[in-house]
Amino acid sequence: MPRLDVEKTIEELSLGEKVALTAGIDFWHTASVPRLNIPTLRMSDGPNGVRGTRFFNGVPAACFPCATALGATWDTELLHEIGQLMGEESIAKGSHIILGPTINTQRSPLGGRGFESFAEDGMLSGLLAGYISKGIQEKGVAATLKHFVCNDQEHQRMAVDSIVTQRALREIYLLPFQLAMRICRTACVMTAYNKVNGTHVSQNKEIITDILRKEWGWDGLVMSDWFGTYSTSDAINAGLDLEMPGKTRWRGTALAHAVSSNEVAEFVMDERVRNVLNLVNFVDDLNIPENAPEKALNRPQDQALLRRAAAESVVLMKNEENILPLKKEKSILVIGPNSKVAAYCGGGSASLDAYYTVTPFEGVSAQSKGEVRFSQGVYSHKDLPLLGPLLKTADGKTGFSFKVYNEHPSESNRELIEELHLVSSSGFLMDYVNPKIKSITYYVDMEGLFTPEEDGIYDFGVTVVGTGQLFIDGELVVDNTKNQRQGSAFFGTATVEEKGSKELKAGQTYKVLFQFGTAPTSDLDTRGVVIFGPGGFRFGASRRVGQEELISNAVKLASEAEQVVIFAGLTSEWETEGYDRDHMDLPPGSDEMISRVLDVNPNAVVVIQSGTPVTMPWANKTKALLHAWFGGNECGNGIADVLYGDVNPSGKLPITFPVRLQDNPSYVNFRSERGRVLYGEDVYVGYRYYEKADLAPLFPFGHGLSYTTFTRSDLTLTTTPEKPQYEESGEPITATVTVTNTGKVAGAEIVQLWVAPPATEVNRPVRELKGFTKVFLQPGEQKKVEIVVEKKLATSWFDEMREKWASEKGEYEVLVTGTGEGVLKSSFKVEKTRYWLGL
Repeated sequence: MPRLDVEKTIEELSLGEKVALTAGIDFWHTASVPRLNIPTLRMSDGPNGVRGTRFFNGVPAACFPCATALGATWDTELLHEIGQLMGEESIAKGSHIILGPTINTQRSPLGGRGFESFAEDGMLSGLLAGYISKGIQEKGVAATLKHFVCNDQEHQRMAVDSIVTQRALREIYLLPFQLAMRICRTACVMTAYNKVNGTHVSQNKEIITDILRKEWGWDGLVMSDWFGTYSTSDAINAGLDLEMPGKTRWRGTALAHAVSSNEVAEFVMDERVRNVLNLVNFVDDLNIPENAPEKALNRPQDQALLRRAAAESVVLMKNEENILPLKKEKSILVIGPNSKVAAYCGGGSASLDAYYTVTPFEGVSAQSKGEVRFSQGVYSHKDLPLLGPLLKTADGKTGFSFKVYNEHPSESNRELIEELHLVSSSGFLMDYVNPKIKSITYYVDMEGLFTPEEDGIYDFGVTVVGTGQLFIDGELVVDNTKNQRQGSAFFGTATVEEKGSKELKAGQTYKVLFQFGTAPTSDLDTRGVVIFGPGGFRFGASRRVGQEELISNAVKLASEAEQVVIFAGLTSEWETEGYDRDHMDLPPGSDEMISRVLDVNPNAVVVIQSGTPVTMPWANKTKALLHAWFGGNECGNGIADVLYGDVNPSGKLPITFPVRLQDNPSYVNFRSERGRVLYGEDVYVGYRYYEKADLAPLFPFGHGLSYTTFTRSDLTLTTTPEKPQYEESGEPITATVTVTNTGKVAGAEIVQLWVAPPATEVNRPVRELKGFTKVFLQPGEQKKVEIVVEKKLATSWFDEMREKWASEKGEYEVLVTGTGEGVLKSSFKVEKTRYWLGL
């Protein structure tokens, strides 16, 4: 399709067509105007993979490690490669726009979407976001920085007012967006759900227009988060170009009337349309047809990149007595609830149906040359494990039938609308469509056969956005149709899990029937949340086993094992959009199991998977500890590569791990209280607080060990002459450092450059990260590396009285750190205090 002449097209559009272009037509598409050759554009989540247009029964996709995992790589080149693959995945899904990356700030370990953002530090987060966006857009696909800004908790996220000082807003929360845009002018920005200082961001002119467009000079498209538009005229006038999703709530006839009555000026309306049309031109070279089919790539080179990313993200937290790497020729006992679970991503918008997954147990088994044994250790599921993969259809396929009806099960002679074959017994039906369905109220029968491997009492659980009943051989075991209570699943719209139990015999086959009614059949009070279409369902099951029995078995086996590795942590049940964690602890029983295994086998290796920090009360007992995040498709292989030494770990923590939740600076100011949350820690987020308060965390920001050793030496600084005012270059400072691999194993070192300010007009952090680089070295190899920072970025704080950045006169100390002990120091001077604004 030919590129649009934007100004000519605006002149030819009717008011109705202009209005239509400023809102989506469905969950994933913009409006088209065929007579003027304006096509519809498709967009897709998201942060760690391109899901496509369907939550329910969609085309599988590549799942990348979660953002905190990618943050732990500190590798801009890797992020650039990942962005390029994301762009290719987007094209395969027929999508012009990727709704990511996410670059909010983890001011608390409890934030439900903390795993979606790269780091607690704006410099690290912003640079990584810039390079992944650059890779995406080099493929012609539009990237979307989100959620702009202060969308840092899930509790009452659409209503909460984030009260934050201008200084903290600039230095902490806007900074990653600002730095990302210096590397890549993303085509899109998505606004946050919340208010900032009294005004919803989607209608906040100061943030959208004054800062983003005027001060930073950005000229892309601003879209709302899904259902995150709250007005007609205010949002349009503030600079919100596109309301998502469709069908519109706030535009349509209401916007046409606002333009006709001069509540919205015609030139303002044209600005919004201009940004939509510019986006059409931005993605024009993709030549993606409307209603393009969604395809899977899953190429060998992509699998290799995913495996590399998973391994590079692993952080070696402890390795006393060189317990790691493990020996492949020795037998190994694998213990723990995450061993045979692929914790490959967090929940919510980041979730997707991966092409394949590799569990830690599978990864270890594939590499071990000795016997591999397994012990569950403890159950850590929040809801009962999905039953679907354990079911069989009548013809022997894994899974169950999914039969759709318009009529209630009580009606005779119901007409079957559609029958599908599913494996996952968790489904979000917001994008399920069938033209024969008469209304949003319909019913589904799901049927399969279950043959238990062991005798015992089995617990069954049902969670629904709607209503559901589960029958075993015709007997009602779980009834989730009455007296429903709100839970956290499906973006906080579902019920809590209702449970029932039944004694089953090993080897006997039972008929499982789950009858589901869509969301309108429910009497659940859902005030304050948005119900997405027809709702969703989840049903699971597990044989009832006492935790003590499981722990005792693990302890016994561990006491006799040659090598032991424990896999524990969280999953997408515990870390998910729509829900903040209540605490930092591992699921019940996990800490006791780990501690007791370590008591009998102090050499046991502990691997924790989570997207954000967890408490580790047993940390002083363990000699070897890895943090492995949610590692994407290749999670299990990436962990095994590190455990066995095929990959030397190089990950560094992108967030601080406190000893306990109470140590976190946001502890008394997290969650909404009467509609507001006070960002009372101001600029002292993450390491800035711990260092200012001289409070030792469990593991600090930037921590990470290696199987080899490095030295850093010969620090030199090269500065450029000062000018009366800062120019666009920001007066670069080049730090040159010699890095040597002094060990016997090849490995990568991450060199970190910090700047400590002199005494200034205001209190400032002890030091702040201002640059970093990653270098790979063979044993004995030595390389000179350069880190270039801008003097204005390295020295400035935001002066609220002047409403400008202040680069104060004085001598600034430069500190260069990396793996292990040792800090190189130097300094540079700012001769004259200067003030500036801009990108």
